[in-house]
Order: sequence, then structure tokens, then C-alpha cells
Amino acid sequence: MCQLLSLIAVLIPTLLQAESIDKQRLERIDAAVEASIKRGDCPGAMVLIVNRDEVVYRKAFGHVALQPEKQVLTADAIYDLASITKPVATATSIWLLIEQGKLRVSDKVTKYWPEFAANKKDAITVEHLLLHTSGLLADNALADYRDGKAKAMERIAALSLEAEPGTRFRYSDVGFIVLGELVERIAGEPVNVFAHKNIFEPLKMTSTGYKPEGKIKERCAPTAKRDGKYLIGEVHDPRAALMDGVAGHAGLFGSADDLARFARMLLRGGELDGARILSPLTVSRSSEPQRVPGGQRSLGWDVDTSYSSPRGELFTKGAGFGHTGFTGTSIWIDPPSQTAIIILTNRVHISEKVQVTRLRREIATIVASSFSGPSVRNPQSEIPNVSTGIDVLVAEKFERLKGKKLGLVTNHTGRDRSGRATIDLLHQAEGMKLIALFSPEHGIRGELDQPNIGDSTDAKTSLPVWSLYGKRRKPDAESLKGIDTLVYDIQDVGCRFYTYISTLGLILEAAAEHKIRVVILDRPNPIGGLAVEGPVRDEGKDSFIAWHTIPVRHGMTVGELARLFVAEKKLAVELEIVKVEGWKRRDFFDRTGLTWVNPSPNMRSLTQAYLYPGIGLLETTNLSVGRGTDRPFEWIGAPWLDGAKLAAALNRRALLGVRFVPTALTPASSVHQGKLCGGVQIIIDDWQRFQSLLTGLTIAVELRKLHSEDWNMKNYDRLLIHKTTFDGVRDGKS
Repeated sequence: MCQLLSLIAVLIPTLLQAESIDKQRLERIDAAVEASIKRGDCPGAMVLIVNRDEVVYRKAFGHVALQPEKQVLTADAIYDLASITKPVATATSIWLLIEQGKLRVSDKVTKYWPEFAANKKDAITVEHLLLHTSGLLADNALADYRDGKAKAMERIAALSLEAEPGTRFRYSDVGFIVLGELVERIAGEPVNVFAHKNIFEPLKMTSTGYKPEGKIKERCAPTAKRDGKYLIGEVHDPRAALMDGVAGHAGLFGSADDLARFARMLLRGGELDGARILSPLTVSRSSEPQRVPGGQRSLGWDVDTSYSSPRGELFTKGAGFGHTGFTGTSIWIDPPSQTAIIILTNRVHISEKVQVTRLRREIATIVASSFSGPSVRNPQSEIPNVSTGIDVLVAEKFERLKGKKLGLVTNHTGRDRSGRATIDLLHQAEGMKLIALFSPEHGIRGELDQPNIGDSTDAKTSLPVWSLYGKRRKPDAESLKGIDTLVYDIQDVGCRFYTYISTLGLILEAAAEHKIRVVILDRPNPIGGLAVEGPVRDEGKDSFIAWHTIPVRHGMTVGELARLFVAEKKLAVELEIVKVEGWKRRDFFDRTGLTWVNPSPNMRSLTQAYLYPGIGLLETTNLSVGRGTDRPFEWIGAPWLDGAKLAAALNRRALLGVRFVPTALTPASSVHQGKLCGGVQIIIDDWQRFQSLLTGLTIAVELRKLHSEDWNMKNYDRLLIHKTTFDGVRDGKS
């Protein structure tokens, strides 16, 4: 909660927090714009600066049109905003649907558009689309749109991927066209109608919308020629034009004054003049920087990539967000200084070859240099530069592995911070030979959820994949043939019964038996390295879900665990740890700057990983822990469970950092499949104070009180593996 409150505090303006601005210094913008017009970058420009909820600079320069005749630009001109459509109309609509409970960031597109699954696109989520990491191409053929919107959507649904989702950043119009389609499918109305009713009308953005008409159209700046005529009030983007001017990636028209209202709404935490558009937490979540290969984006905005020229030279990287439009438009918002910079040009009226990149950068730099007084920076926006073991290995040019014959124990979580698979990096590296791959539970790609997984061949490298979750759990002589070094690179979640660390222990055993060196490519513990929770496993109860006598929440990285295992098991193995760099023990995964990759099919978020040590204990009983719903480990339920009573009892406990809400769900698979279950949703509202094990055990105690006849707890000790604690719960102890 402290982190969230500090973020909201940055977004809501106060005289003490925001920097004051020297308005006289802003006059230097005049010369920069006039020089740009003289260079032939644009026919004219409208520049508007907001600071501390006030418009501090608003000027129109040059001409709105040069052909067929010159026309002086006025400040109320309306521009084809081009790709500014993406964050202002489409992404904001998506977040409104999320607030309404109709959509989740983690939802797959196929949940609402089943046909989209064609050609292996079924893994693409809303988050991938918002971050431009979906693996979709930038633009599909213009011919795909010539038969109308319906046919265009069919052809988009049939597209193939250029990359595996989440592994590459590529700015994609197609991705936002898909988001626009999702808005229509979920809201039941096109994105232009939904955005008008829910964003532009309540915000009194009276000059903003799609397909301008009448007096509004007369105020529109002309762009380029089409069919021999300059486009005025008709969308410049050819794909949007072929979809009748309405699309998720382009089509929006608006004025500088209207964009200023939108920016002020965001800077005020989602509200303006009594109109609440978004919640403060939605504003912070949607603009929060996230690491993507090659830079930072937020879920709808640019933050720090090659598209960030509107930030200028002085605004802090990662602290603000913005977007550009192909026609020559841009907006940049810097919450720490409570500033927004809006620059509207129709540079394509001259030529698509001229650019206003320099002008954007110069104006932003002038604005940033005009501040005086205290400077406030948002510490949450400064993402640490954490390097995992594979990142360190790459930086060292693989020196530790030169001349070695390697076996790699990994899965889909083994990747560097740019999204490149460890498999590919080691396979392509010179001076060593990758001989075989070894996969843990859920398989080499982390997609399988079955009791046994067989051996296979990796399609990309043609290397053998030896399963360590099938007939063998430990590498044997056959699978280790020709290997002198085993490399381990798998992301753990910080919990004793998450079996990836059991696989770690077993490869150390095998390495000791076969005199093979082990190199661990270390990674952060995603739920922190300070807290240790829960009982230590009883002696003599070792199994694949409890390989060593450690607490349920162990607080260690896999490298540290490997050292512990070797020392306490007295394993005679040569062990080397390529340490993670830049990680602080207090930091959860969200403070690493690394991209979250679901470690297994039902571990879909950091929240679920944090809940897992306590809530996962319950899934050995006749209780659903959310498998088969969109909230694994964030919800528990059963047909016999009274959610209202359990939630009330748990809330009376006043556990720190967590609340419980009665919620009924019907799991689509796993325990209680197809049955309506009463239950409770578990909401973490203070990550620093929340205790997963205390929460899970408290739930068990209350279940025993409320449902002693219905809750079958005989297997509760299967993961807990601590008889004293089990007996206490059974006997009704506190």
C-alpha cells in the first residue's frame, strides 16, 4: 500500500510536490518552432504546455495549409492524431473495461475471439498487445482491408506470428487493431462509440472523435492527397480509411485543448472538473514502466524506446510517458513535474519524408530547462538494472563455459533480459558445444500440466530433450553421455513445493555421482529474499515436492539453494554460481525491470506467486484453489463453502496487508470442475506487510471451524509436511 500511495501522490498535483515553471523561459519555444517551419519540417505547429494543472503556454505558428492555398493556423485547429489514437481512445477503453470487470490484462485474445487462435496465436494476451510484444507483424497487407472491416478481421485472425509472444518488442498497428476489435466484442459497440460515451463526452473534449463532420470537419488540418484531393477530416492512415475511419490504431481527430484536458485528467489521478474517468490506481498501473526487449513501455504508452523523442534530453527516463502520431503529432506527460507537452503538426501535408522529431525533442528540452524549485522524482519509476545469470554470462562472452560440452536444464523462463532463450544463446555461442536439453515439470516450454512428460526433440535446435518429469526425475548415464558440464537456468517462485528446485537438487545429486560440473545461472527470488515463512519440513519426509528440510517460503535464489543443498547433503560436486547482479534482497520481481514470464500454466502473475506458499497448501484438500478459473491462488472455493461467512471470519482476523471478498465461481477444470462454488477472493493491499503462510494457515483454521464436516483435510499435510502444525489445525488450535 505504501508503494501505491506514493505513486498516487506523484500523480495528484500539490503545490509542494510539483516543480514551478519559469514562463518567460518557455518563450524560447517560439524560435524553435519558427526554425522548424523555416527548415520545411511542417507547415505550422500548435504547441500547448500544461504545468501544475494550468495551461502555461499555448501558441499556434505558421500555416494549417499550404495547398491548394495558404491558410494561417489558429489555436483551435483539429488534427488527425494518427497513433495517438492508441493510448487516448483504445488503451483507455481497454482499461475502462478492466475497471468494469469485463476484461483482465492477462486474458488471452482467444477468450473473446476464438478464431484468432489460428497459426499458433492462442498465447497472445491483452498485455502483449498493449506492450507491443505480441509477436504480430507491424502492418499486414493493405489488400487485406479492401473488402471491408469484417473480411479484414478474418484475415487478421488468420495471420501468422513473427516471434513468440513476449520475446520481442515490435511496434504493431495490427496489435492495436486487435485491441479495437476486442473493445467492440466486449462492450458491444465500436471503439469510437464507446470512447465517446465514456471518455470524450464526460471530459468535455468537444472537438475530439472519429469521422468529424460539419463545423468540426471545417476546422481540420489537411494532411496528404488521396485520389487527387487533400484529406480534410478524413483519416490519413490507409487501413483505418478502409475500415470506414474507425480502428484501434488510428482514426481519432482532436485539438490541443482537448488533449490538454485528457492529460490533466491523468495528472490528477483520473479525474477532471468532477468527472471521474479512471481510478487513480488504473492511471498508475496503465502508465507504470515495464521492461520490454530493447527498452520500456507501459500498458498503452511509450516510456523509453526509440520512439521517445518527445521526452527531450532532460526529463528523467522512465518517469514519464507519451506517444507520437505519424501525421506529426505528439504528447508527453511527466507526472513528477506535473507537466504535459502537446505538439500538433500536419507535417505530411508537405511530405511523408519530412520529420518533426527534432522539434519534439527541442521543445521538451526547453520545457524541462524552465523548471525552478524542488524537483520531485518518482522512485517507483526508476527501474533497477538487474542482470540474471544468463545476462552476466553473455556479457562475459561465455568465458566460464568455453571448451565445455554442455547439458542445459531449462524451460521457457530461461531467457535473457532481451527475451532471447538461453537454449538459443548457448546453442549459437562459439567455443562450446550444447549436447542436450533437460526439462522440468511442465516441459521445456512450460505449457504442459500432466503427471508425466516424455522425452522429445527440440524443434528449433534438433537437440534431444530429456524429461526430468517422467520415467526419470534425475539425469541418468544415458542422458548425460558426452556431457561434462550441466547448466541450470529456471525461474523459481520461492516456495518449497514448487518442483523446479527439487529438479535442481536432483541434478546436483546426479552431477556428484557422474563427476560432472554444475553451473547455476542465478535469478532473483520473485517474492523477495528477506522473509522466510512456514515450518521447516519434518526430517525423513523427503519427496519430489519436498526435496530438502527448508521452510515453505525459503527466501533464497536458486544459486543460494544450490549451495545449501551441496553443503547440507554433503554432495561432492564442482559447483559454480553465475550470480544475479543488481538485485536487492528486499525487492520483489516488480522492482527488477525483468519481464515476467509465467513459470507454469497456473502461475500467471507475481500476485499469484506471492499467494502460492500459503494458498497452494490447500489444494491437497477437497477445495478449489482457483485452477480452472482466471484467478489461480487468488480465489478458493467449493460447492459446500459459505463464502460470505468465511470472508467475514477472515476479515475479523485483521491480517496485515490482505482482505477477503465473497465471490462465487465455476471452475472450468480441476477440482469441482463445472460446479458453482461459493468462495472468497484474496486481495493483497499491502505487499510489505502481507504474510502468505500466516494467511493460508488462518484460512485452514477458519475452514476447520466453519466447515468441519465438509472440509476434508486428511491430505493437508502432504505439502505442509509438519505434523505439529497439521495436528494443531485439526484440533482447532489458533
